[in-house]
Amino acid sequence: MGVLCMWDGLDVPVVAAPMAGGASTPELVAAVNAAGGLGFLAGGYLSVAELTGQISRLRTLTDRPFGVNLFVPDPDTADPAAIDAYRRRLRPEAERLGVEPGEPRWDDDEYPVKLAALFANPVAVVGFTFGCPAPADIATLHRAGSHVVVTVTTVEEARAAADAGADTLCVQGAEAGGHQGSFQDTYERTTPLSELLAEVRQAVRVPLLAAGGIADGAAVRRVLCGGAAAAQMGTAFLRTPESGARQAHKDALADPRFTRTAVTRAFSGRRARGLVNRFLTEHDGIAPSGYPRVHHMTAPIRAAAARAGDADTLHLWAGACYATAAERPAAEVVGAIAEAL
Repeated sequence: MGVLCMWDGLDVPVVAAPMAGGASTPELVAAVNAAGGLGFLAGGYLSVAELTGQISRLRTLTDRPFGVNLFVPDPDTADPAAIDAYRRRLRPEAERLGVEPGEPRWDDDEYPVKLAALFANPVAVVGFTFGCPAPADIATLHRAGSHVVVTVTTVEEARAAADAGADTLCVQGAEAGGHQGSFQDTYERTTPLSELLAEVRQAVRVPLLAAGGIADGAAVRRVLCGGAAAAQMGTAFLRTPESGARQAHKDALADPRFTRTAVTRAFSGRRARGLVNRFLTEHDGIAPSGYPRVHHMTAPIRAAAARAGDADTLHLWAGACYATAAERPAAEVVGAIAEAL
């Protein structure tokens, strides 16, 4: 599918963001597709077998194009002493929930194997977060017929991705929930989407998706007027029945106890925006840089917190627009935007 018709072919200019960790399900992608948008499966954290299984499942639910997103591996630059100290700090959190902190290991999230699987069994769109794939890999995806999207958070990243051969850039503003998709986690990205979209639009000549704080038709209109081909939305779909987000996470988005979001490394070792809860408040200033080591370390704690319905210990990824996330079907979320455009 060509560069122009990929986004021009959508009935509604809405893309369901890939939300790793379980929120993005084949059912959510299929529902967004059926409503006229385009959904993404999140390949991050899944084994290659789990990812290919989700792709197979999704193909039974929709015959429309869909995307698969991968995490580009971070280099292992964590300070071992800082990681060990943080693990000791988290031990009481783990003991309270009856678990042990996870092994703080580095891995590549099976990135080469997942890429090979998408080379062999192509999907319409392949997205990348945390970095830009090698130009040779982009070329191989093109030969397989896939459209390549790279998430960027600065003009420099946008130029690098365009030069590498990316067909579309997902421009992620500071308002976005979940992990900041920066190529390097060296500093917090603070540029609002409206400013970043304008800067990237001037710097590159490829189609743009806009992501960050988009929750309704008015916000979609603004980014379309700002030069985006479509709006990518994540938080708006978290409370839908098709979302695989933990119930404690869904409930927290509507809980008046949680009044704001912040960017933190406390849960994963990489900056991500979520609702401010007790865990974030207590550990944010101490948490070291070290993704995915910290992610693996806190995973058993977060899983136990989810089982216990303990929202004060769970990672509650959410964008700045979280208060507008509604408990309604994904098709209604897309439909409301279509009516407003």
